[in-house]
Amino acid sequence: MKVGIVGLGYVGLPLAAAFAEAGCDVIGVDTDARRLERLRRSESDIEDVPSDRLRAIVERFTATDSYRELAACEAVIICVPTPLANHREPDLSYLVDAATQLSRVLHEGRLVVLESTTYPGTTRERLLPILEESGLAAGREFNLAYSPERIDPGRTDHTVRTTPKVVGGLTDECRRRAAELYGLICDEVVEVSSPEVAELTKLLENIFRSVNIAFINELAQLCDRMDIDVWEVVDAAATKPFGFMRFDPGPGMGGHCLPIDPFYLAFKAREHDFYTEFIELAGKLNQAQPHFCVQKIERDASKPVRGSRVLLLGVAYKSGVGDLREAPALKIIRRLRELGADIAYHDPHVPALPEYGLESVDLDGELAGADAVCIVTAHPGIDYERVVREGKLVLDFRGVTRGTTAPNLVRL
Repeated sequence: MKVGIVGLGYVGLPLAAAFAEAGCDVIGVDTDARRLERLRRSESDIEDVPSDRLRAIVERFTATDSYRELAACEAVIICVPTPLANHREPDLSYLVDAATQLSRVLHEGRLVVLESTTYPGTTRERLLPILEESGLAAGREFNLAYSPERIDPGRTDHTVRTTPKVVGGLTDECRRRAAELYGLICDEVVEVSSPEVAELTKLLENIFRSVNIAFINELAQLCDRMDIDVWEVVDAAATKPFGFMRFDPGPGMGGHCLPIDPFYLAFKAREHDFYTEFIELAGKLNQAQPHFCVQKIERDASKPVRGSRVLLLGVAYKSGVGDLREAPALKIIRRLRELGADIAYHDPHVPALPEYGLESVDLDGELAGADAVCIVTAHPGIDYERVVREGKLVLDFRGVTRGTTAPNLVRL
């Protein structure tokens, strides 16, 4: 079987590797020339797909910028970015462009699946009409489905194969074809009645996390005023074996999905004269959390932030990866610079931040020289006891110093 993947980023490349390892011939299309050059050398820029994994599938995986090569594919999966525009509304320009290009090479009997995160109705209302510009009718002459990606970057316990795959098709046959496709690489396929159900499933999963993270971050701010250790509260509540699910506070949310999905659903809800106030409030609270962290730095520092040397430990959005998408550390850096701080950072997964003119520094010498050290991302392999021991002031926004008491240590 020949499978096409449009978009070879965090979603598309793991899929491409999985299908190639399952014995399929894979054509991957991307518009990033530098990425294509690397992939043609079997060099990966996605941490979940190491380069040696690409080298093992070199005979089955082709990276190209030509949509024409998708003409021979029996199935094509679209994995392009779906960011937010300036006014927090969905930007589907990448999807529209990919669909337009694909419509020119679409043939009868093909299966097209959208995986990009989006609002309910996108597959039917936006993708379908563009693909039908090919002259083919969806549901009769080609099959169309939606299947949300569920990748959590950096995880090894839940992979493409072991994470259940949700699929919703335009028709029963579309759903069957999509389920058959993903059955090649997934142990379990969950079939739902429509693309809209599948689209909303992804939003529910992520907004559930967004709402609960917003709640625990707001509680952390209240605990800060009440002089109560929020981490001790969370640890104690987590001992209840039923009716409670643990969420930890932090400096804010990052990644492509969690900070963005609430606004996708809010956008669609407004079309139905419905306002998701609870969900939108959670999104706003999470967007504001990095500013609260900066306020703590201002309040707890022994000298004004202006002119102070502030060292951030970790700038990626989550532990163990180098992903910077919507990383709260970037907001913290921007705000501290506005306040006149001298910024440095240490992150073993992010060697440089060219946009900010920064490179990751070695901890030797930097810990003692910084006026404030902020633990923003709790990467493994860092000696946090040493950080507390050598830092003049340590602000822990991740709770990795729980159980440690020191006069120079402040936790969220």
